[in-house]
Amino acid sequence: MKFTSVILVITALTGFVSAASFSNPLKAKDGSDPHIVVSGGYYYLMTTTWSNLQITRATTLGGLRTGQTKVVWTDSNSARCCNVWAPELHWINNSWWIYYTAGNEANLDGQRSHVLKGGATPWDTFTYASQLTTTWGIDGTVLRFPTKNYFVYSCFPRAKVQSLCIAPMTSPTALGASKTLSEPTLAWEKVGNAVNEGPAALFHGNKTFLAYSASDCWTDSYQLGLLTYKGAGDPTLASSWTKTGPVFSSANGNYGTGHNGFFVSPDESEIWNIYHATSTKTGSCSGSRYTEAKKVNWKADGTPDFGKADALGVVLVGPSGEPA
Repeated sequence: MKFTSVILVITALTGFVSAASFSNPLKAKDGSDPHIVVSGGYYYLMTTTWSNLQITRATTLGGLRTGQTKVVWTDSNSARCCNVWAPELHWINNSWWIYYTAGNEANLDGQRSHVLKGGATPWDTFTYASQLTTTWGIDGTVLRFPTKNYFVYSCFPRAKVQSLCIAPMTSPTALGASKTLSEPTLAWEKVGNAVNEGPAALFHGNKTFLAYSASDCWTDSYQLGLLTYKGAGDPTLASSWTKTGPVFSSANGNYGTGHNGFFVSPDESEIWNIYHATSTKTGSCSGSRYTEAKKVNWKADGTPDFGKADALGVVLVGPSGEPA
């Protein structure tokens, strides 16, 4: 089974493969909510830039620091012009799509999930396709199962409890009925306020995971939790998943390490974690957050080992299969 979007099922690495070195941060300003895909010899990076949607591309991970950048979408519709957050690129039905959050200028009450349709490469032109959520919904991502795709996003199923919701995707531009998948019930999910947001799908071997961010972003306790699919049952039911965490927290001068994504190395032998952090010890929700990347390792039981965020400037070996 092979997932042809952001994450692929990983096969065994055979032989030595070169990789270029790099150091974090990959994006020093407006590096929040990062998302990367690798396609056609390029890394494509998107982050929250607040007012529009931008893509940066480069042939190496480290090259994203000075990569080619272009604005792919700016909206004049007052209902979705502003507070543009958390864009993600996904390959579905032979086209690239950008799923993102946007709302009005006055406040955050109008935040909804939207989608743009692109072409055969992430560098092609995008056009507005649809609004996906009719109520408040942010940080949407695509969760793939062999027979169906699901949209997972952050929602308020009840007052003051920011949770994860899940809905079947009836098409790339429409959703079925939504259910609550995860609520912040544990102490490490409720620092500042009770928050579950920023879901990110991860596939390895025969296991399916959803990483997500917990607690308020303006605290240093903004960190990753993990949902693990039990291998059977309806994916829209909370009972079909096991929650663990925190699995990735502030470390080595990086605070609020969260809202992550995953991408595969150019040779498809590795999975990498892309996330944001801040040097502000109390955490931050602003454009001061920067983008970092770290390779995911694997435990004997097949679960991910995210390690710890590396200090800024440390030279790291890049993803396998890069041009050296």
